[in-house]
Amino acid sequence: MFFPQFRARRIRGREVLRNMVRETSLSFNDLIYPMFSAYGKGIRKEVSSMPGIYQQSIEYIVEEAQVAHEQGIPAVLLFGIPKEKDAVGSGAYARDGIIQETIRALKKEVPGLAVITDVCMCEYTDHGHCGIIKDNDVDNDATLELLGKEALSHAHAGADMVAPSDMMDGRVGAIRETLDKNGFNHIPIMSYAVKYASGYYGPFREAAESTPQFGDRRSYQMDPGNRLEAIREAQMDVEEGADIIMVKPGLPYLDIVREMRNEFNLPVAVYNVSGEYSMIKAAAKMGWIDEERVTMETMLSFKRAGADLILTYHAVEVAKLLHKGYEASRATGCGCR
Repeated sequence: MFFPQFRARRIRGREVLRNMVRETSLSFNDLIYPMFSAYGKGIRKEVSSMPGIYQQSIEYIVEEAQVAHEQGIPAVLLFGIPKEKDAVGSGAYARDGIIQETIRALKKEVPGLAVITDVCMCEYTDHGHCGIIKDNDVDNDATLELLGKEALSHAHAGADMVAPSDMMDGRVGAIRETLDKNGFNHIPIMSYAVKYASGYYGPFREAAESTPQFGDRRSYQMDPGNRLEAIREAQMDVEEGADIIMVKPGLPYLDIVREMRNEFNLPVAVYNVSGEYSMIKAAAKMGWIDEERVTMETMLSFKRAGADLILTYHAVEVAKLLHKGYEASRATGCGCR
């Protein structure tokens, strides 16, 4: 196709035509809202590095989840901040643990909301790592049993889906086996199949109080330079019974999201992580960007790359913009630089 016979601006010239031929769109059903549930009462503490995001006790979690659900958000993802931590993360699988109690409260007060739970040990261990420590590193196989116990305790409490984020080898199979043996074969697993050892997690570690007390997580999270390994990791999780595969972080790994979409026929999720959220908030505060426009453009980038689901701290804001009929392409100025 050549100019002047083909003129791309014929369709771009009117909003109604642009809307009719748009290839990628965003909907409420794409959104999952991560939340941080803290032990105690009367707690609503803003995360300093994540404006608008809070550590909250259960009554406030329920209140905000109700608002999110009323805005059209179908699901939340829960992270827990327990009363106490220990070497084996016992609060992660306690019947009366913070997440277990939060699940019960949400299922009672907001029954139409899907409750997804993060399955990992880092928020519950006093050393901040994602499993049992042996010889100054995480013992993969010893950790699998605890992850199974944690997922099972979430299912007993009423969780609609579990999401293992630990990156232990074999954890999807271990969780699937544990759930199935205990009558929870209907509970799906959304696996953090491709989780990179990323610098974009910094604000989250403040929010979840999960900073490692020694070393780092590069022995179990993926090297950012690896693409083919991502396919192998996801394939292993698919074969072990994952129902949804996730890529984390999002924006720096859009190529990996596309790899997952091309390689697998399962739903693909992407986690728009804390650092990505905080950068938009910081730049908007300085007046350097149009926050609404950049946020919606970011969401569309995930969809265009092939994601079916987006876990994002912007979820409530995005839902409100969708209600307003906001489109990422709408702007008052050129913004061409």
